[in-house]
Amino acid sequence: MTGPASAKADAKAQPQRTTSAAQTLKPTHRITLITGDRVAVDAKGRVVGLDRAAGRDTIPVQIRKTDGHTLVVPADAARLVAGGKLDQRLFDITELNKATTRRSQQKGLKVIVGYQGAATATKADVRDAGTLRRTLKSLNADAVQAPQKDTAELWDAVTNGDRTAAGIAHIWLDGTRRASLDKSVPQIGAPKAWAAGYDGKGVKIAVLDTGVDATHPDLRNQVIAAKNFSTATTVADKVGHGTHVASIAAGTGAKSGGKYKGVAPGAKIISGKVLDDTGEGDDSSILAGMEWAAEQGAQVVNLSLGGRDTPEVDPLEATVNKLSAEKGILFAIAAGNDGPETVGSPGSADAALTVGAVDDRDLLADFSSTGPRVGDGAIKPDVTAPGVNITAASAKGSLIEQEEGEKPAGYLTLSGTSMATPHVAGAAAILKQEHPTWTYAEIKGALTGSAKGGKYTPFQQGSGRIQVDKAIKQTVIADPASVSFGTQAWPHTDDTPLTRQLTYRNLGTTDVTLKLAATATDPKGRAAPAGFFKLSATTLKVPAGGKASVGYTVNTKLGGTLDGAYTSYVTATAGAQSVRTGAAVNREIESYDVTVKHINKAGQPTGDYYTIFAGYTGLATDRGYQVPPTATGVTTMRLPKGTYLMDAWIAKDFTRPDLGGEGLDWLVQPKLTITRNTSVTIDARTTKAADITVPDAAAKPQRVTVGYTYAVPGISIAVDLDSFANVRMAHMGPELTGLSQTWFGQFSKGPRAEYDVITTAKVRKIQGDKVRHFKASDLATVSNRLGAGSPRKTGALGVVAFLPEDLGFGKPVEQALPTTRTTYVSTGDNVQWLFDLTQFKGRDAEGHPVPDAYYSTDGVRKLNPGGTYTQTFNTAVFGPRLPAGYGLFRVGNNIYGQLPLFADAAGHPGSSELTAVTTTLYRNGRKVGTTDDPVDAEKPFVVPAGDAAYKLTTSVKRSVKVAQASTRVDASWTFRSKKPGEDGAQLAASTIRFNAPVGLDNKVAADRRVTFPVVVEGSARGRNLRTLSVYASYDYGRTWKKLTVRNGKITVVNPKKGEAISFHAKISDRGGNKSTISIYNAYYGK
Repeated sequence: MTGPASAKADAKAQPQRTTSAAQTLKPTHRITLITGDRVAVDAKGRVVGLDRAAGRDTIPVQIRKTDGHTLVVPADAARLVAGGKLDQRLFDITELNKATTRRSQQKGLKVIVGYQGAATATKADVRDAGTLRRTLKSLNADAVQAPQKDTAELWDAVTNGDRTAAGIAHIWLDGTRRASLDKSVPQIGAPKAWAAGYDGKGVKIAVLDTGVDATHPDLRNQVIAAKNFSTATTVADKVGHGTHVASIAAGTGAKSGGKYKGVAPGAKIISGKVLDDTGEGDDSSILAGMEWAAEQGAQVVNLSLGGRDTPEVDPLEATVNKLSAEKGILFAIAAGNDGPETVGSPGSADAALTVGAVDDRDLLADFSSTGPRVGDGAIKPDVTAPGVNITAASAKGSLIEQEEGEKPAGYLTLSGTSMATPHVAGAAAILKQEHPTWTYAEIKGALTGSAKGGKYTPFQQGSGRIQVDKAIKQTVIADPASVSFGTQAWPHTDDTPLTRQLTYRNLGTTDVTLKLAATATDPKGRAAPAGFFKLSATTLKVPAGGKASVGYTVNTKLGGTLDGAYTSYVTATAGAQSVRTGAAVNREIESYDVTVKHINKAGQPTGDYYTIFAGYTGLATDRGYQVPPTATGVTTMRLPKGTYLMDAWIAKDFTRPDLGGEGLDWLVQPKLTITRNTSVTIDARTTKAADITVPDAAAKPQRVTVGYTYAVPGISIAVDLDSFANVRMAHMGPELTGLSQTWFGQFSKGPRAEYDVITTAKVRKIQGDKVRHFKASDLATVSNRLGAGSPRKTGALGVVAFLPEDLGFGKPVEQALPTTRTTYVSTGDNVQWLFDLTQFKGRDAEGHPVPDAYYSTDGVRKLNPGGTYTQTFNTAVFGPRLPAGYGLFRVGNNIYGQLPLFADAAGHPGSSELTAVTTTLYRNGRKVGTTDDPVDAEKPFVVPAGDAAYKLTTSVKRSVKVAQASTRVDASWTFRSKKPGEDGAQLAASTIRFNAPVGLDNKVAADRRVTFPVVVEGSARGRNLRTLSVYASYDYGRTWKKLTVRNGKITVVNPKKGEAISFHAKISDRGGNKSTISIYNAYYGK
């Protein structure tokens, strides 16, 4: 995702950050992959289930956990990912499960599909499979959104087996990006430029951000065009980021009497709102804003936003390069705020003028992202500019204004590369005014060449901090603005010198003679060996209006034993004019050729493989590689010296559901040490299958998960398939410690019973032929009573096994509700079990059941061998619950909640499809805001820091088609709060459970007098309860009758047949905090 690159604003504006006081839980939810397969993810982000799309049950799926990310990659997608055609983020569950991504994708999967040529037929298929959101002409691409039910159709449109369909160039996730002056403007020399008559007049700067507040005195009459491309409803800046950025670039300073004037106050602003009212935006929204800015005649575009870069050229990078070249636009783009080696996209684009941040003493900000660029090690950022404690215009009433407060009135002080970037955009506008015919490259060259160098390398600061007062006098620029020599292969004893031509262009009217000098540093920051970088001349005459070149040579043979990135600056001076050019070369670390050969079960070379290398020691540490697919099955790769885990799949045909009828051969070499050129042969003939059975021979395998964990690198990989017979494994390489394996099997015995068994073992080598025959005495029996919310419902019971370091899950079996289902589960290996029920309302076009309610056990539990257990799901009275981990929370100045409003009678947290929601927060009796979302961590209320009395109210309704019982819940909580410490705070709140004896059909015997417990949860539980009043209504709350609470129980007369009873409770705790809970149509009589 991409968003504003403001360090301070980001840190304040992301309530989804978890703290020790706000570790909230969420029900299991499902993420739909582009293949149509659905991945179940629990509250902790763990993959706990996999629902296959129609016809895909026997395509193997790899579940890989490494580097803090979990990837779920079906075999037919794996080769496209390895071949660079398919964006790996489409299968990165950690990325897809981020709150920002889930919000963006909540109405369906968003992708960007790039085409080759016209691709008329394929384009029509893609558009038929999803909704065309935008046509991106600069990329020859479509931004398409496919509802969950249509993702499988989209997959069929863009693929042909394990290849892309004709005319498809690339498929990307339409990711999300996030929005990353009185001293800073003079710091870069802007007043001297104004004195010379250059303030950006006549130049259009496009600010593509969260919008711009054109009513602010500093921006009044500055904004000449505005358009909304985000999911927000207006062009207004409700975040405050875009206004601050625009003010730095071209604010007039009117409100401050000129004190906070921007860099180019004579320029005009084109405001493209590409980020929504939370500061987030889709890639396609940003791309559309870039194209619109070009159409509007923008000469400079400011992008104070970014996201994680990858080695591939992504859509934003491609468009920056294309519009720069074709339209001559200069893109000033924030480097990012994530520190060393984290320059983000699209600042990573070749053409971008990428900006890092320094403070008022020209010291690099500790948050400023530095290079080298991911993938090729190129120099980024290009320059730096002031980005620490920058004061500029505030958008009235915006999120940041509420967070930070205006000091002085009308202004905010923020830090980030977001703030540095508009300094550069304004400087570019000044140069464009002075030189209207200059291209983007010439402006970029003047700003980089005239920069002031600091005590940093080109990967940290580019050429240095911009000096616009020097740039306006610049007549000589370097082309290119920086020099990357690429990588020199190891070993270096036979390296030959590399020479690049450094060309200087004289844009002036008189000849210039340059004096040339070079400085160089090694990877440790010391002076490089003499002669490592060498100029072919120390003087160079550049004719007026012409150009001249000098050879710049790098001799990596001179580096001794120190490998890595060597950097250099070439400084060319002529009188008061100076041109700085950064250069870098990667002296390859010790690396070797590794040739990988794949042999299938028949003993023949095969191209049907998916093989990865994951490095974990030496120079290989944290380096990952996918073996490119080849028809011959033989590939040679260049790998750094070190130790790797190698994981390989071989199958007759990954694209066919039956794997060509031969299953999957899976070979693993956990320890492959590369110290010389190496050949590896992966031979499927060595694999064997596990033999795992349950006591009942009539129970047939339905779903299996086989996996391993190697603790040394911390890598876990599992395969999900239909039977143990179809997953054959073999070990390669030496025996070792730290290796464990897990086998999970689900065996079905019709619609009313199943076996779920799991076993694990510490092994010294991968065991393919594992044998385990479970006995009845090894198992626990769990009787699951499954209620029905309304008639003619279906549902599926999910069963997940959790081991200390692993987990396993089966395929939930859909069946009519209400019903009972018996599960026999294994009890050894310290396994704990979680059960959940998903209720369905029907099926989509692809045959997937569509959920409308979900309930899960509150955590996991250990069961005893031979034990018998009973649990009930989906019965009334439904209502709010406050188990551990749930509640109301405050982090910083964000108040939010995470609590299930329709938990079932057994207390299982859950969620329901809702028809109406209203949630409102009051502060000292005045409304803070209202949202149509339930109490949710992803939609916080922003409040002032000071202590105050708060009241949070919510009302949620669900259709009788979801559940006839408990169709509406109203709740309110009153409490005091002020800004807590860094860990946040849980706020006082209480609720009540009504444990009525309700049947699986959610009805009771009419007119019968019953007594049942009521249980208070939250801040008023136990001895903290001060007062409790409970009421009942038989007319949907028009009249209430007070009930007596005696020994924690109430007595009521059940409603008449076809009628319902409602409950209302008032609760106060000993701290004076109050709660009210109302549950309408709690249950019906029959």
